[in-house]
This record gives sequence, structure tokens and C-alpha cells, in this order.
Amino acid sequence: MKTGIKVGSVMTRNFVSVIPETSLIDSIKKMAKEKIGSLLIEEKQNLKGIVTNTDVIKAISIGIRLDSSIHKIMTKKIVFIDPKKDIYEAILVMRKNKVRWLPVVSNKKVIGMLTLKDILKIEPELFDIVVQNVQIAEEEEKKKRIKFADEYKWIREGPCDECGAYDLLYDVQGSFLCADCRKALRK
Repeated sequence: MKTGIKVGSVMTRNFVSVIPETSLIDSIKKMAKEKIGSLLIEEKQNLKGIVTNTDVIKAISIGIRLDSSIHKIMTKKIVFIDPKKDIYEAILVMRKNKVRWLPVVSNKKVIGMLTLKDILKIEPELFDIVVQNVQIAEEEEKKKRIKFADEYKWIREGPCDECGAYDLLYDVQGSFLCADCRKALRK
């Protein structure tokens, strides 16, 4: 499903990058200042790695020092895309590799950055392809709630008349019960 829109047309040309020797703390500050979720690590326009906000959180959680060089936590095996590719192909690459950012590389030089937001803002019809890999917490439970929403509409929030837990409450024969107590009553 080609869109006719090339990666090079929608990529961010003013991407943010640092050199491998940049400290973790300086990289974090740069990400915060620029309000971005990833940094390219490059030397002389050659892509050396990428660091995402998830990489930073993992590094801090395992005790990597903030004065350590960013190259210690960067992903060195980088997925990238050519600017001549269609954005549909970019979505497929992102989905396959479970990434939200794609460096755009031409002649071995970094020329831009493509994000899911860039693509979806330009071509929202590609959303269905993106969400195929998305995992939702309590997905099956949420689907059940939606399926039975008309039958079991919650009435208000507050303490359950049965267990006292603060929750969404359902009117069950004049008592206001949480979902768990309502379910237990039905057994």
C-alpha cells in the first residue's frame, strides 16, 4: 500500500544528535530541553548509535553513572531508512523492529529523523498498521467491559457498599457495588 509520500519529505531535518563522548546527564538535559524521546549519536555525520528515553531509564535503573559517556548505553545496531522509501515502508520497518524512531541515512550520512508521529500526522490512515503490535495492559478485561457496557453501566464513583473499596460502582438491586463484588454476587 504505497502512499506516494517519501520519507525524505516528512523527516525532521533538524534532528538532535550528540557525539559518543557526551555524558549521560548532558544527553538527558538535551533531550529534556528539546522535548524529544531519542538522540542520535554521530561523529562527522556518521551514525554511531541511538539512545531513547527507555534506554536512559534502563541505564539509570541499573546504576549507570550520570557522568558516563552516552556510548555506553547507546544501541549500536541501528535500524535506519533511505529517504527515497515510501512512508508505508517506514511503518513496516518500525513495526517489524518495534521502534518509534528511524534515522534517515543517505550515502552513509545521517540526514534526518523519522518518527511515528511524523508519519501519522501526515498519513493518519496508516494508524491501523502501527497499532497491530501495540500491547495494552488488561486488554482482554477492557474488551469485556466494552462488550458489556450497555448491560452493566456503572453509575457513580465511591466506596463499594459491600467491601468499601473506592471504585466505579454499579447499581445492583439498590446497592452500589464495585465490579468485583458485583461479579461475586452473580456466582
